Amino acid sequence: MSKLTSRKDKVLCGFSYAESRWARLGPYYAMFPMDFACNVIERYSEQGGYVLDPFAGRGSGTFAAAALARKTYGIEINPVGWLYSTVKLCPAPKKDVINRLSEIVESASDYREEANSSAEFFKICFSNNVLCFLLAAKNKLNWQTVKIDSTLMAIILHYLHGKRGSSLSNQMPMAKSTSMQYSIEWWKSKNFEIPPDISVIDFMNKRISWRYEKGDIDFSNFGAVVLNDSTTALKALANSCNKDNEKVDLLFTSPPYYGVTNYYVDQWLRLWLLGGPDKPTFLPEKYKNRFNSMPDYENLLNAVFGECSKLLSSNGIVYVRTDYRKFTLETTKKALIKHFPDHKMTETFDFCTTKSQTELLNNTIRKVCEVDLVLQP
Repeated sequence: MSKLTSRKDKVLCGFSYAESRWARLGPYYAMFPMDFACNVIERYSEQGGYVLDPFAGRGSGTFAAAALARKTYGIEINPVGWLYSTVKLCPAPKKDVINRLSEIVESASDYREEANSSAEFFKICFSNNVLCFLLAAKNKLNWQTVKIDSTLMAIILHYLHGKRGSSLSNQMPMAKSTSMQYSIEWWKSKNFEIPPDISVIDFMNKRISWRYEKGDIDFSNFGAVVLNDSTTALKALANSCNKDNEKVDLLFTSPPYYGVTNYYVDQWLRLWLLGGPDKPTFLPEKYKNRFNSMPDYENLLNAVFGECSKLLSSNGIVYVRTDYRKFTLETTKKALIKHFPDHKMTETFDFCTTKSQTELLNNTIRKVCEVDLVLQP
């Protein structure tokens, strides 16, 4: 039995084994820990309640809400995060995904010429047969509209890069894509100029089978995640909720932090597979960058929380995890107070432990990493 299928599963939040396996789908920067998401949802909402996350990321909050029998709605602007979050709420049947994988593998040879003319980065990052497979998937999978294709693409994205031998790539970080030149120089310095030769069909079949091994899941009746900009998508949601006389019981989210990261650059290689640029690219849209403009960041929070306030029930609760640094924290608090004036705010500081310079003596330093803001009526 392989290491992949024989390892022990950690069951999350009282989930079934199947739910726990799908909950883990999608390495993503700054994601909610699943146990944290479950604890918040169980404490601040009831079964049958309505949980909203306008910055869904890879969908830990929406998945936890659905698995805990809450209705949920998420919005995510980044296609990588959206794909993870929407697929794990309702993945396509295993046999369909396996069959689709075979079709893509069979068509891979049609892309040898394109693979051979690819930039140096791609030739060192992936073996030729892997690169041909990825180019076939890039061109043939209708991941935005076809459930089978979106499920297969999400699983490919999960394993696209990471530890050498455990992913489709040469040695790379798993959660973030490193730059092209840095990667090339690093591989050459470590004598990793030849990427691992991987049998795509065996590699992917094994991992797809593991994902489904404990059973199927379907949370489509509990929720959905849309690929959109929250500043506009929330207005459409408000119109829909008003028609149905429905209100949100828990607003549970974590907005991007000011000046910390660019999710489009950090995920550039996965975005390339989804049809994006073939190198890290800074996009012109103001909500698809690092948030280095203080006015734009403040406007984003006010626009989103302003629309959310129209959706929250009179007894609804707001739970926001944010950065401890002054500008992000104070701007977030200011926006929340403005748009939820009838709520009382409490702060909880989340500490992380990092090794000090005397780590050989096992000394540690505790420092504030994030702040949880809870607003209750």
